Amino acid sequence: MRKVIFLDRDGIINKEIGKYVYQKQDFELLEGLGTALTRWKSMGYSFVIVTNQGGISKGLYQHSDVEHIHTYLRKWFEDQELSLLHISYCPHHNAIESCICRKPDSLMLERLIARYRISVSDSFLLGDSPRDIEAAKKVGLSAHLVKANSNLNTLNLF
Repeated sequence: MRKVIFLDRDGIINKEIGKYVYQKQDFELLEGLGTALTRWKSMGYSFVIVTNQGGISKGLYQHSDVEHIHTYLRKWFEDQELSLLHISYCPHHNAIESCICRKPDSLMLERLIARYRISVSDSFLLGDSPRDIEAAKKVGLSAHLVKANSNLNTLNLF
């Protein structure tokens, strides 16, 4: 069973700017991200990213826009020699359509736990919204509510 840190995207990995981040020019990795993830890697953790991308459902941007940013993220994780198992995103928005993958629901997390044989008791989620925490609790993951755009090195998790 794997030890995994579930990471929300906007506000945890990259700068939350108050609007949808779907263009590379708006995507800015947060200070200290690499250092924090490298430290956690040394403790035996792998990583997954779980993100709501409701702007797709609203017609503001396309799957290809999200994939462009996620291709960049995968390369960044590879360059940092960090184990990024998967990036999962929900393209739905409750104002347009219902789904059970959009956080605070938990289908994204459930699928990842099953697919990658993740140890729920040894893993946790970092999110900047109560909906992130709610999704984690639905699957039995511990979760930490982090102020958006924080330097993850300042967290006292262990």
